[in-house]
Amino acid sequence: QQLYEGNFEIPGYTGGLITYMRTDSVNLSEQAVTQAKEVIEQEFGQEYAIDKPRQFSNKTKGAQEAHEAIRPTAVNRAPESLKSTLSSDQYRLYDLIWRRTVACQMQHALVDTVAVNLACGEGNTFRATGSTVASPGFLAVYEEGVDNSKDAERDVRLPVLDEGDLLSLTEIRAGQHFTEPPARYSEATLVKTLEEYGIGRPSTYAAIIQTLQQREYAVLEKRRFYPTDVGRVVSRFLTQHFDRYVDYDFTAKLEDQLDDITSGKENWITVLENFWKDFNSNVSNVKEKRTR
Repeated sequence: QQLYEGNFEIPGYTGGLITYMRTDSVNLSEQAVTQAKEVIEQEFGQEYAIDKPRQFSNKTKGAQEAHEAIRPTAVNRAPESLKSTLSSDQYRLYDLIWRRTVACQMQHALVDTVAVNLACGEGNTFRATGSTVASPGFLAVYEEGVDNSKDAERDVRLPVLDEGDLLSLTEIRAGQHFTEPPARYSEATLVKTLEEYGIGRPSTYAAIIQTLQQREYAVLEKRRFYPTDVGRVVSRFLTQHFDRYVDYDFTAKLEDQLDDITSGKENWITVLENFWKDFNSNVSNVKEKRTR
């Protein structure tokens, strides 16, 4: 919000630093794409630029795309030039938006998949599999953070090796691997899952995460969510007695009904009436059966 509103002491400029942020849109204007290409050619070289602008389509159901994608208002305003003007958080967020905007208009990265056999004494062979970057492309600007440790293990970056190279043996680790349960949700993976189920909007994700912690349904430890006793009890209670309303599809279906109301296909009073009739009956039944 602060980056959008502006109000920074920037010589010769008084506007916002980013476009409107409450949007799901992935469309960039012609002006932004042109600026991005100029920046890429100046900063990284002609070989990193693409001839034809890259366009993206939105896969999120019910996406709100009235506004342009979130991007810097001027792509040629590099993050470094604002470091002394912005707070630490403002700078990091602007830097992320700038990098993603520029990266999406750069050449693809070329990555070689490599398997290396390492001889270690007679009859002993170890194998390393991974990848080497042949041409960095957009990776020169932005590489998405790996949020899941299993993904990190799967994509191992190897140094450039030639046949016959002698390598120094520094350590041999004998490890036993067990099947692990899925990783706990981080803020990023939780938002990604909400998007997949069509629950919430970009403007509500922060509030959802805040509510989980404020009501102590879950705690964030080492960037992962762990349910509390209160969270487990509330979750069990809701799934037992209000399963229809905590069903993954409920919110998505309600969003569809709201869209139908907007387009005039549904009457809003009828939608509310149908919801309230069942919900009120459900609450009354639970009140009678539950002692506390």
